[in-house]
Amino acid sequence: MSDLPLPDKARLGVPGLDDILLGGLTRGHLYLVEGNPGTGKTTIALQFLLEGARAGETGLYITLSETEDELRLTAVSHGWAIGDKFSVFELAPPESLLDTQQQTLLYSSDLELGETTKAMFEVVERIVPHRIVIDSLSEIRLLAQSSLRYRRQILLLKHYFARNGATVLMLDDLTTEEQDKTVHSVAHGVVRLEELMPEYGAERRRLRVIKYRGQAYRGGYHDFTIKRGGVEVFPRLVSAEHRIDYVRDPLTSNNAALDALLGGGVERGSSALVLGPAGAGKSTLTLMFAKAAVERGEKAAIFVFDEELGLLFNRAKGLSIDLEAMRASGNLLIEQVDASELSPGEFAHRVRGRVDAAQVKTVVIDSLNGYQAAMPQEEALLLHIHELLQYLNRQGATTFMTVAQHGLVGDMKSPVDVTYIADTVILLRYFEALGRVRRAISVVKKRTGSHEDTIRQYRVGHGGFEIGEPLENFQGVLTGVPTYLGSNNPLIGDDLVMNPASVRLMAGTNQRE
Repeated sequence: MSDLPLPDKARLGVPGLDDILLGGLTRGHLYLVEGNPGTGKTTIALQFLLEGARAGETGLYITLSETEDELRLTAVSHGWAIGDKFSVFELAPPESLLDTQQQTLLYSSDLELGETTKAMFEVVERIVPHRIVIDSLSEIRLLAQSSLRYRRQILLLKHYFARNGATVLMLDDLTTEEQDKTVHSVAHGVVRLEELMPEYGAERRRLRVIKYRGQAYRGGYHDFTIKRGGVEVFPRLVSAEHRIDYVRDPLTSNNAALDALLGGGVERGSSALVLGPAGAGKSTLTLMFAKAAVERGEKAAIFVFDEELGLLFNRAKGLSIDLEAMRASGNLLIEQVDASELSPGEFAHRVRGRVDAAQVKTVVIDSLNGYQAAMPQEEALLLHIHELLQYLNRQGATTFMTVAQHGLVGDMKSPVDVTYIADTVILLRYFEALGRVRRAISVVKKRTGSHEDTIRQYRVGHGGFEIGEPLENFQGVLTGVPTYLGSNNPLIGDDLVMNPASVRLMAGTNQRE
C-alpha cells in the first residue's frame, strides 16, 4: 500500500504556531480562533493574510466589529502596511438600523442576518479569495438569536466556503454569557488564546490547540507574546524530539582541588546544581566552569536572573574572570533575564535558540530562584526544568544551576527542590570557627560517577576558589557550629596553631579543655 500524500497546508505566518500545527492549516477548511478581547486574535488573523500575500494568494478580511480604519491602525502598530495586499470588507449595519426613527418590529433579526450573509457571499464571489478572515462570530451569534439558527448559519458558511476552496479563519471573542460550543463541532480546527494576570509583572499569554481534525499537532499549553511585529509563540519543549550523538567526557573547572572533589570534573551532557546560602559563592563557582569552557575553545551561555550585569562584570573581573573580554570574543553569550516580564516558555525557547544557533556547550542558569518567580506553581516549574535539562543534556550541553537557600547557618531550606533532577549536587555552607565565619564545600551527589565524600573549607579570592584540605577532624560542619576533635589546625587563612587538646567551637566562643 503506497503512502498517502501529505495534505497541502497554509502557513499562518505566526512564528512557533506553524510549528505547533506541524506546518499550518489544511487548506479548504474552516477554523476557529477564540479568546477574550485583547488576547491577539486580530493580530494572528492579519499575520495569516499577510503570509498568504507573500505566497501570492488573495486574501479577504470581513469585519463585523471593527472599522477598516481601526484594522489598518492595528496593522500600523506592528509596522505592517496593508496597502492592497489583501481586501478589507467592512460589513456595516443597514442604514435603517442606524436611524432609530425608521426601526420597526417589521425589521427582524431574520432579515438582518439574511442581508449580512448575502453581503458576505457577494464580496467573496467578486474577489474569489484563497484566505478569508471573519471577525467576529459574536455579531453573527447575536443576529441568529438561537443556538439552532446559529449552528445552521455556521454550517451554511462552512459549506459555501468549502465549495470555493477557501481557507477560513473565524474569530470569536467569547463575549456571550454561556460559552457556546457550536462552532467547535463544525470547525475543522480550534485554537484557544488565554491571558493570565499574575499578582505582579506583565500579563502572561498562552494558547492551546483544542482540536485539529485528522491532523497531528503539539498538544498542551504554549506561551506566546504580542509585541511590535506580531504574535510569537513558544512551542512547549519536548526533549524527546531532540537528540544528538556526543562523547560523554569529563569537563574540568581548571581548579585541581575542585575537580578532585568532583571525581575528575562534571560529565559532558549532565546537569549540576549548586546549593547554598546567599553570598556563599554559587555564581563564582559556575563562572569557573564557563571560563574553562571558553578556554577549551567552546561556547558558553550565562542567563542571569538576579544580578545586574555591570555589577557581575566588575565582581568577576576581581576574581580574574574577564566576562566582558570573553563576550567580546564571541565565545560567551550572557543575558539579563527579567523574571517578571518573561514567561518560562519564552525562557526555554531563548535557551534553546542559543544552544541551536551558537552551538553552546556550557549553560549557566543563575538562579532558579528567579526562574521560580517567573512561574510560582512549583509543580509546573519542575516539569519545565526537567524538560529543559533533558533537552540540553541530549544536545551535549552541560548545565549549571544555582539555588539560593533560606538561612545562613544551621537548618537550610530551598524554595524549590530540584536535587532529584540534577545529576550532580554541590553543597556550599557557612560555619563558624575561632570567631570567624568560614565556608565549606562538599559534593553530595554525582549520578555519573564517583566523587569525594569529604567536606573541605574554601574561600573566594582573586584567583577564584581556594580549596583547603578535608576537614577530617570536624564534626557537624554542615550544622554551622562544628566540634573539632583533632590536634593540628586544618583551617586555611589562620596562623593560630591549636592546642593538641580537643577544641569545641560554638556560637563564636572558643572553649578549650
